[in-house]
Amino acid sequence: MRDENCIFCKIAGGCIPSNTLYEDENFLVILDIAPAAKGHAIAIAKSHFRDLLQAEPSALAAALPAVARVADAMKKALSCDGINILQNNGEAAGQSVFHLHFHIIPRRQGDGLTIPWKTLSYEDGEAEALASAIRSELEK
Repeated sequence: MRDENCIFCKIAGGCIPSNTLYEDENFLVILDIAPAAKGHAIAIAKSHFRDLLQAEPSALAAALPAVARVADAMKKALSCDGINILQNNGEAAGQSVFHLHFHIIPRRQGDGLTIPWKTLSYEDGEAEALASAIRSELEK
């Protein structure tokens, strides 16, 4: 399943050239053309799913082994200190290309790259109410 208007479908289909790091039947992993750090890669699902929440379970099951394999090779090849694995769902979460993909970003101590968020706290009873609402959805 492909979307002819999707840039990631075009890359995964070979219509747009890329620096390919890894490929299997479900994912293509390429270097990001606008990296957050040198070596930043993107694991692109070969089938078109808008995001993780709309992906088929088989695509999700294939995702982490592919991402982990590339992350391990990246850590060894680049001698980096750590790896960020990022996946955004929806515009409010920072998704800008609406096709299932994962960012694999090599990190070094003191590299200055930040993925910030402001930490919050819960009012009395608020955490349990939110947990209860989520559990109710999971039980459906």
